[in-house]
Amino acid sequence: MTQETLAEHSGLSSDTIRRLEHGVFSPSLDTLDKLCLGLDLMLSTVFFGFEIGERDIARELVDMVCTRSVEEIELATAVLRLLFAELDRRDETA
Repeated sequence: MTQETLAEHSGLSSDTIRRLEHGVFSPSLDTLDKLCLGLDLMLSTVFFGFEIGERDIARELVDMVCTRSVEEIELATAVLRLLFAELDRRDETA
């Protein structure tokens, strides 16, 4: 995605995108929110990634979930619970 495309999608100026990319200024919460809108990310995903220190797998999971409906998230959660229960059961018998 180009800086111009991101600016267009986020409602920010191209200059703001360039300055963010070069670390010239610290963005406000409003600017971060607009940036996330342009990137199709939830703002919480950005902070979650910061807190966990850029753990790629956890970030990927959060990104996948944030674009899904509540029903899809509930189904995925149920499947993961079954999977983890089976893995735990196998660990106990090994």
